[in-house]
Amino acid sequence: MGNSLKAVVAFVPSNECQKYLVEDLEEMPVDKMVDLSGSQLRRLPLHICSFRELVKLYLSDNNLNHLPPELEQLQNLQILALDFNNFKALPLVVCTLKQLCILYLGNNKLCSLPLELRLLQNLKTLWIESNCLQYLPEVVCELTLLKTLHAGSNALRTLPTQLRYLQELRTIWLSGNLLSEFPAVLLDMPFLEVIDVDRNSIRFFPSLAHLPGLKLVIYDHNPCRNAPKVAKGVRRVGRWSEETPEPRKRSGAVVEIPLDERPSPPPAIKPELEVEPC
Repeated sequence: MGNSLKAVVAFVPSNECQKYLVEDLEEMPVDKMVDLSGSQLRRLPLHICSFRELVKLYLSDNNLNHLPPELEQLQNLQILALDFNNFKALPLVVCTLKQLCILYLGNNKLCSLPLELRLLQNLKTLWIESNCLQYLPEVVCELTLLKTLHAGSNALRTLPTQLRYLQELRTIWLSGNLLSEFPAVLLDMPFLEVIDVDRNSIRFFPSLAHLPGLKLVIYDHNPCRNAPKVAKGVRRVGRWSEETPEPRKRSGAVVEIPLDERPSPPPAIKPELEVEPC
């Protein structure tokens, strides 16, 4: 189907036209994965919900703002990608998919998350970056198996103290928020391995040397006057990271030390090979 014809059909909301956009996908694929990313969908074709053994469903980069209640039939679904759509609220039907372990919600228009999210007790990876969150919803702190949380590029100013209860959490991405202080709750999370607070407004960093699990801290692009102290072997990315934890001075001026390299942030589009097995 030509792209021009797809663009025209995409504006017709009938089930028949939306089904036409997915072409000849009539039966569930053998690999139990459906990837409809970038298909210009405005609604999910209902016949997809009949693929009851489906494990992975990618709906990234479409024009979706709701999902049909029939999605509840996909009780074997483990990976659901809804990023780069037009969701202003998370459809509650998503919270009925209790086998989900990876959920991508980034680049939507979410201002909150429903309390029903707590039903997803198998969730290990949650991406909520690039939304409209002014606070981290406390319901996230009830996802006890969560290992990776990407909440960058929102408007977060602080983190809830309940976050410390997520003892499986290993990686937290908070870049591009409005943090003016280093979140105190992270100091009580010795199991964290990666902390990213790049591109915030943090002026002072407390010592992180007491965090035994820490492997990497990214603190670049903050108006800080010191580097966080870390234990031996922990990599720091930011000003003065290759020297002492304090800025090196010369004739009263602070000399910034250039970085030779910088770890890449989490990709906006998830390659299949990078998906963490459930």
